[in-house]
Amino acid sequence: MAPGGAPGPGRATVVSFGEPEGYDEHARPRPLGRRSRSQTVAAAACLVLGAGLITGAATGGWLADGSEGPAARNGFTAAGALWHNVPVDQLFPPALQGKGAGPGNADRTWTRIAVAPDSGCKGAFDPLLRKVLDPVGCARLLRATYTDATQSHVTTVGLLFTEADAAGMSALARRFDTERLDRRTDLMPLPYAAKGTAAAGFGPGQRASWAISVLTDAPVVVYAVTGWADGRTVDPPQPAGDAMESGAGTGPAQAGLGHEAQGLADRIERGLRKKAGTATERPS
Repeated sequence: MAPGGAPGPGRATVVSFGEPEGYDEHARPRPLGRRSRSQTVAAAACLVLGAGLITGAATGGWLADGSEGPAARNGFTAAGALWHNVPVDQLFPPALQGKGAGPGNADRTWTRIAVAPDSGCKGAFDPLLRKVLDPVGCARLLRATYTDATQSHVTTVGLLFTEADAAGMSALARRFDTERLDRRTDLMPLPYAAKGTAAAGFGPGQRASWAISVLTDAPVVVYAVTGWADGRTVDPPQPAGDAMESGAGTGPAQAGLGHEAQGLADRIERGLRKKAGTATERPS
């Protein structure tokens, strides 16, 4: 019983009216197991109602199953086609607002300064990261580079559209999670350095912080890697999750570079999911 005497959720309530079993409505003895016509009709009605409720609950559970339902499957398929169905300005908006995305919940503004031509993955990743990603394949790779409002930091955001099905993406996500691959400095993504921009000197040695997210409701790997716009090197780089920890004292953490990488990756991922209509979204 819930507080106040009301039946608790999920508990069946049985109410008995009239005389105990073994007596009819006039308190005359009758053989056990024999019911009057009215009682039989009422019992049948209750049985039908109960079966309907159970069936409805089961159907509702199936409809809400984000991993197996038709909506999730359709969203997964739709996401895989976004690289050629959606304009680049919608996948990588020219400007992005990061309300509360900086250290201490400070607001951030990012401006896109370069978009790489869509391509395959040849030469786009360091060899070891390429090997880790090989099981899901590479259908297309889209990349763009942003700078912050002060043009002090530059961040490349990438969308790797894979050839994998939902099971393949789930397997890769589990591996990243159990082996903590998103925290290994030998698995950092490469930046996209565009000539004539603030990112012209943003090479492999300038990588300071990064974030990688393997989606399971879309055949996409989202990543971001950030560094200083003046070309300085950082040793050692630090994954965004660690650099965002309270009290982190490394160079990337103190400069807010982890927030830059994670904040941009989150917003690009959020926009991708919105376009695909997938059923789930991780809070960021």
